[in-house]
Parts: sequence; structure tokens; C-alpha cells
Amino acid sequence: MPALRALRAALPDAEIVLVGLSWASRFVQRFRHYLDGFLEFPGYPGLPEQPPRPERLPAFLAEVQARRFDLAIQMHGSGALTNPLVALFGARCTAGWHVPGQFCPDAAWFLPYPEAESEVWRCLRLVEFLGAPIQDAALELPIEEQDVADLQAIEAARRLVPGGYVCLHPGARATTRRWLPERFAAVADGLAERGYPVVLTGSAAERPLAAAVSQAMRIRPIDLVGRTSFGALAALVRDARLVVCNDTGISHIAAALRVPSVIVVTASSPERWAPEDRQRHRVVAHPVACRPCRFDTCPIGFPCGTGVTEAAVLRAVDELLAMERVAPCG
Repeated sequence: MPALRALRAALPDAEIVLVGLSWASRFVQRFRHYLDGFLEFPGYPGLPEQPPRPERLPAFLAEVQARRFDLAIQMHGSGALTNPLVALFGARCTAGWHVPGQFCPDAAWFLPYPEAESEVWRCLRLVEFLGAPIQDAALELPIEEQDVADLQAIEAARRLVPGGYVCLHPGARATTRRWLPERFAAVADGLAERGYPVVLTGSAAERPLAAAVSQAMRIRPIDLVGRTSFGALAALVRDARLVVCNDTGISHIAAALRVPSVIVVTASSPERWAPEDRQRHRVVAHPVACRPCRFDTCPIGFPCGTGVTEAAVLRAVDELLAMERVAPCG
């Protein structure tokens, strides 16, 4: 979002189109002040987000090429897989990142991939290189009336008092990025003892994981796992006192809405993914030499997860609860 904000400020009259997976069409609608259109990407061999549909690739490329874009920006990782693909878009200019020594469509428009940068600043450095002055590095997430209505349609959510509950999110896409369910449960009980109802969040696929957390708790949580749309989840987070989670999407929602969070980092790299504001958002991690991890299941006993204690997470929780609550954004 900071990179798109900079692009829009630099090119207020340009048509900016996002190429992404099917779910991103809703993203474009939410951020229509930065984005003008959407093209659905069918996936590509080697990209992990969804199984590729190669039979749809020729029609997709024909549609992109017919648009005759002036500029195509590759912002999906290092470009090792995607640079050859984006070069086929047929834009007048192609820009992005590249790995030195690998395919680079145009050296004048491509930056060497900055491995050490955070994801936010990685994108900002690229658009700055292309001539778009940086506005700021803050994330943002507009909350719409329908988001609030969707949340209020859930009976259990209507009983929640703004600022009076904590969202606990035990899931993540990769199992190596999920802290242990029994330790999440211990933290949840600690929050309940501090007077905060605990709301479990997650996708429908994460219901078994959430059930393991709930069963290990002494005090019953409010279980909204699989019951919220993206917008309803955002509205729920906006009014929470705190979010406790793994390093996954809800962490970025909390950062965008300025809601305090405690993030348990196991396999991933906090330098790349953790929020910029380390006062409002506390990272709890155990040092290991093998981070970031490329495994979905740890082959050496999950030391990055077992090394994080409930006490360490609750200390971070208490530090944030002691801070004055500021009004969230959105």
C-alpha cells in the first residue's frame, strides 16, 4: 500500500491496474482511490499461492498484451520466476527487481533484489527508483459500512465491547509459522484472567487448530473462526484492545489499523515482515540459525516455536496493555 500510494501521488491521472489472483478483485474495490482496474492472474508454475492453470495462460497474456500498457512493474519477489512472465505482458517498459546474473528484461529499469530490506521498504525503494517520491511507510485499510454490518450480523460479535476484548489468531498458512496451540491456550487464559474476553479468529480451514486451542483453555473463548469475511475481520480487529497472533495476515491488518499486537515469530523473518512500529507491535521470537525456514514441517524439532514461552508472550501483552489505548484507524 505505501508503494501504491506513492505511485498514485506521482501519477494522479494514470490508469493503474493490478494483476493478481481472484481474491484481489475485492482488494481493488477497497483501494479504488489508488487502483483503477484488475486483471485476474491464472497462476504460474513455481509460484506457491495457488495451483497454476496453464491452459488459461495464453488467453490471459493475450488480454494483457491487448491493453498495450506503458509500464508493467514486477513486484512479486526477486523476479527469478516472474520476470520472464512479466516481460511477455508486452508493455512499452518493464520494471522491477532482478537477481544479478539472472534474466533481467531491462537493466535501466530493474533494481537488484534487496534481500535485507523489509517488505514495505523493498517496495518503496523500487517506486522511488522509478521516480515516485515516497509519501510515507504506513499501512492502511479502509473499513466500509458493509464490513461493520457483516460483523454485526454475527450474534456473538454484537456482545463485544469496543476496546474490551482481545483477538487471538493461532493459524498461519505454513505449519512452521504456527506457534504451539497449547501455548496459545495458556496466553488466552492469561488474557481472560486479566479481564479480557478472548475472540478466536481464523479461516474455515483453521477450525481444527482453533478447536485445539479452545479445548486446551480453562476459560471458554468466543469462537469466530471461519465466520467472518475479510471486511468483518478488519472491523473486529479495529475495535480490539489487542491482537495476539503468528506472523501472518492479521498482523498486517492490526498494523494498518494501528491496533496493538503481539506477534509470535517462528519460521519467518521479522526483519522482512514485522510491522515498522515496534512500540505498538511487539515481536516475540526465539533466536535460531535456520530462520527464515523453507520447510512446511520442521525436520529438527521446531526449536523456533518451542523456544518461545507463554511467559515471554504475556510479558509483551502486559507491556502493551499498560500503554494508553489510542483510537485505531479505519
